[in-house]
Amino acid sequence: MAKLKLGPIADDKPVKVTLELPASLHRDLTAYAEILGRDGGQSVADPVRLIVPMLERFMATDRGFAKARRGKSDLR
Repeated sequence: MAKLKLGPIADDKPVKVTLELPASLHRDLTAYAEILGRDGGQSVADPVRLIVPMLERFMATDRGFAKARRGKSDLR
């Protein structure tokens, strides 16, 4: 079993956003979705659905972002 940073994908009401992804990033999202589905016992029909939880995880673990949100001016 791979140690992926994402867990199960919540089924939440989406907000529509349009963006362009490089083809290589889309291939990586597809591969990640396949591994997540295989290891987690769930299928992710659309790998683009991984973008939101990945961004949430990234922001939740970004210490500089957390400091900035708390009002600190030093982002080091």
